[in-house]
Amino acid sequence: MMNATEHVEVRTRSRGDGRPADVQAPARSGEALAEAACALIVSRQNVSPKRLVEPGPSVVQLDRLFVAAAAAPDHGQLLPWRFVIVPQDKRGLLADVFALALIDRDPGATMVQIEAAREKAHRAPLLMLAVARLVSEQEPEIPDLERMVSLGCAVQNMLLASHAMGFGSGLTSGQAMASPRMRTLFTLSEDETAVCFVNVGSVSKRKPPRVRPSVEQFVSSL
Repeated sequence: MMNATEHVEVRTRSRGDGRPADVQAPARSGEALAEAACALIVSRQNVSPKRLVEPGPSVVQLDRLFVAAAAAPDHGQLLPWRFVIVPQDKRGLLADVFALALIDRDPGATMVQIEAAREKAHRAPLLMLAVARLVSEQEPEIPDLERMVSLGCAVQNMLLASHAMGFGSGLTSGQAMASPRMRTLFTLSEDETAVCFVNVGSVSKRKPPRVRPSVEQFVSSL
């Protein structure tokens, strides 16, 4: 994305003493940046992992996504979240967890249902688990809700950064997130919770934009 300052024209006129007589207000730079940021935010769509294909982010682009995540607000600087990448050669392990977690919940699950659960692990070029680290006995001062907000901001930063790079992205979850098998696979500690999967890739097909709520629906004044 072009830097906002590159969009701003700076005009000068001589006043006879060599100094500029008219310089466009520096605030214009901030306005252009804000306009570009808002356009980026409102244009992002959630994309189903079924419609995310190769290529995914490069190593450099992936690093930028995590740099964006690190900019999330973090009360107390506790870093109450982490992300675990699931590379292609480990997707089979996750597929097993999805299938066995389904069987644990529903011993009567059909082979079609089991295979559908397994297939979910093989979608999207980039797949990673978002993990929240919640209140422990050693850190009771920052409540769970604030930690979850921090994780949400980190995730949103990555979604927006991937959108700026031209990729599609989406979040997925489900009942398997609470499975002990999931905890074991990702070696979650007692104070950690698997929240959702973040999926990123190139968009094979887009759906029409969803209708967003009007401001009046969610804003009021005390």
